[in-house]
Parts: sequence; C-alpha cells; structure tokens
Amino acid sequence: MPTFFDSTADAAEASEALRGLAHASRTFDQPAQMYGVIGNLSSGMRSIRQVLDQIADVHERKAAHAFNDDGSHEAGVRDTLTAAEELRQAANLVDRAYDRLAEGFIAVGRIAWHPEPVVEEAAPSRWINVVFLQGDEADRPLRILGELGHVDAVDYLAQWDYGDETTHAALENGYVYDEPGEGTNDQVAISGDYALVVNPHIGYVSLLRRYTDPDAEAQDAEQAAPSPMRDGPELLVSYSSPGAPKRADLPASKRDGSWFEPTKTAAVKQARGLGL
Repeated sequence: MPTFFDSTADAAEASEALRGLAHASRTFDQPAQMYGVIGNLSSGMRSIRQVLDQIADVHERKAAHAFNDDGSHEAGVRDTLTAAEELRQAANLVDRAYDRLAEGFIAVGRIAWHPEPVVEEAAPSRWINVVFLQGDEADRPLRILGELGHVDAVDYLAQWDYGDETTHAALENGYVYDEPGEGTNDQVAISGDYALVVNPHIGYVSLLRRYTDPDAEAQDAEQAAPSPMRDGPELLVSYSSPGAPKRADLPASKRDGSWFEPTKTAAVKQARGLGL
C-alpha cells in the first residue's frame, strides 16, 4: 500500500505495479476492461507529471548544498540545475503524452464490444514435462523466480522447449500428467500454456507444457463438422523440449520462503468500459 510520506518506498511500489501491469496487459479476457486500465493510466500520468515538477523544485531549492564527488561546489550546483531543467522538460513531454492518451481514452469510450462467437469446447488437455532441474542446476531459475517473478522464470526455462521433439520424448518416457504439481508441497504458477512447478522443500524446479492429443482434437472436429467439405480447426503449434530427468533421488536440501507470494501493490481502482 502507498505510504503517502515515504517517496522511496512509494516509487519502488509504483515501479513494481507498472512492471506487473506490463505483464498482465498482454491479453484481456474482456476487451471492455481496457477502458478502465486506460483511465487509471491517465490518472497515473498526471501524478507522474506532478512528481517530476516537485523533484525539480527540490533540486533548485537544495542547490546550495550540492557538490560533486571531488568536492567542487560549482560543479555540484551546475549539475543540480541541469537535472532540474531536464526534469521539467520530461514533465512537459508527459503533458503532451497525457493529451494523446486522453484523446485515445475518449475514443475507447465510444466502443461497444460485442461478445466473441461461442466456440466449441476444446478436447481435454494434459501436461507434458519440458525440463526438470534440481540441485545446483536449479539455482539460476530459482534466483530468477525470486528476483523477477514466475513469468521471467518460465521464459528462461522455455529455452529447453524444442517443439515436437520434446513432445515425443515426454510421451515415450511417460512424462505426461493430468495436472501440474502432483507432488507433495509442489507450488504451481501458470503462464500461458506453461506451468512452473517448484518444490522448496526438496529443491527442484520443472516446466510443464499443456498438451492436447491430436487424435482427440480430430475426433471432436469430425463430430462437430460431419460434412466432408468443412475443414476441422487448425491445431495449435506445440512447444516442448528434450526428455527430462526423473524425479527420483532428489536432494534433501530445503529452501525457505515462497516464491509465489504476491507483491504488495497499491489497490487499483477498477473502471468499467462499455460492453454488450
């Protein structure tokens, strides 16, 4: 939550919230939700403009106390006033960006989103193993997970995903699961068609990828479209990787804390767009 008195803490929280929004805004389940997001961004830009002006003011007021690393007061004052001027220029650019965003916000408010056509239920999917790392090999993805979050950890582990080669290896070796994280104390985070599984007590991390049996999809397509003139739905391109090591003989190392605790960010006020 914002403190309203600690600039350093509030700036860090705003940065984290914007980073989360950058990830979350890649897709929208309901297009009308974009209206509220743009409205909140407009409010945020006004605050950014105010912050830049205020920081520039402080630089000017405190110029008498400014020195550079070599102890030169003259150089310190010069850099302080330069910083203030650049901050004011940045504030002016934010003003111009806000005007463009406001015009876009007005246009978005005139959109009436129609619901997407109802699609037939897809064939049930399972999960195949992409990569399984433990011990020292798991240190790097676990560090990425702790410092940057599960989306970045998934992006890192996805380099072991070699498409059909991984799919065939997983099927041949039996690395196919009904649900990710079937082990005791497994923690699961989903990112797109990937599932990141971490067991902090045993000390391993694995990446699974959603898999749908092509035969089941073809059968569903035939039932939905009996006419030979109608094409079935196009299959999704699969992503996978080489055979992963078995989960036997895992090290007994234990890691403290949970990498899946949500970061405390300020509550964002939800605005509603126009939808049908």
